[in-house]
Amino acid sequence: MEWVRGEEIGSGSFATISLAVPRKASAEIPPLMAVKSSEIFNSASINNEKEILDQLADCPQVIRCFGENYSTEKGEEFHNLMLEYASGGSLVDQLKKNGGRLSESDIRRYTRTILKGLSFIHTKGFVHCDIKLQNILVFENGAAKIADFGLAKKTGEKKTEVELRGTPLYMSPESVNDNEYESPSDIWALGCAVVEMMTGKPAWNCEPGSNICALLIRIGVGEELPQVPEELSEEGKDFLGRCFVKDPRKRWTADMLLKHPFISDDDTVSLEELSTSPRSPFDFPEWVSMQSTVRFSKLSEFSPESENWFGRELDSYFGSSYSSSSSSTCLENRLRRLMSDETPYWLVSDSWVTVR
Repeated sequence: MEWVRGEEIGSGSFATISLAVPRKASAEIPPLMAVKSSEIFNSASINNEKEILDQLADCPQVIRCFGENYSTEKGEEFHNLMLEYASGGSLVDQLKKNGGRLSESDIRRYTRTILKGLSFIHTKGFVHCDIKLQNILVFENGAAKIADFGLAKKTGEKKTEVELRGTPLYMSPESVNDNEYESPSDIWALGCAVVEMMTGKPAWNCEPGSNICALLIRIGVGEELPQVPEELSEEGKDFLGRCFVKDPRKRWTADMLLKHPFISDDDTVSLEELSTSPRSPFDFPEWVSMQSTVRFSKLSEFSPESENWFGRELDSYFGSSYSSSSSSTCLENRLRRLMSDETPYWLVSDSWVTVR
């Protein structure tokens, strides 16, 4: 495919997004696309995204990929991914357009779309790993699609290194505690996205510049859950209650949530019909998992100087008796490894900025 690169509309640590126009009109290629480009030596996430999008091509709730190619520009070689262009920006842009929050009817509609996409993704044996408002794109007709599969992985696939995948504010407890990234992690992140659509604020009350380790402790330790907005309907509150379950084995799946009255197309479903304990071993589809590798910049900024800092941090949250227990030692060791600048990969895409 021959194409012309247009203006840059987004940028990140390892890739840029520009408008792209094909040189020749085609019934199969739209007249305007978005091209995601990364230098060849640093294009692992683009390779990963292309492989996964090829297997999700039949899903109308997932961004379309029209192919890939390589180009040499100003002496640099690039790997390019040709994608659908969403003129409506992301759900973050929609929040800004609507005064910082969305109506509940819009939230229901967008949540239903995301769940349909997640159901397809999980059934195909993948986990997105970075569900958040920035990665839900909106089109001119109001349709929404899931984008940015650079961090996605195959269900059940494990790696030995310690990694944080995705965005800390959307991470699930099992991801923090056990380095587990499976389909329930996407459901937890979806709950965080619903809260943000309703309030215009992150699900976790975390001031800019707050210590990331303290946030991880709140997510992974104890019984604290993201606060459910009071202004949300009872159906919406119940829906979030199914998403924000600490134990991933008891968290509802995408298919189960699609039948919830908060977003169900069938208005005959009621809260009373929902079981408080709906799961059995046969309720779960096969789960899979895979990983990407993008380093978090300036990790040392969050690394404590004192060796017993983690113990003191845990003490400040749960008292000195907690940090002396064996379970806390396990968590302390994991957090120490995650927050060091030696081994982990922090997979983040918060640096993307979309300009239309």
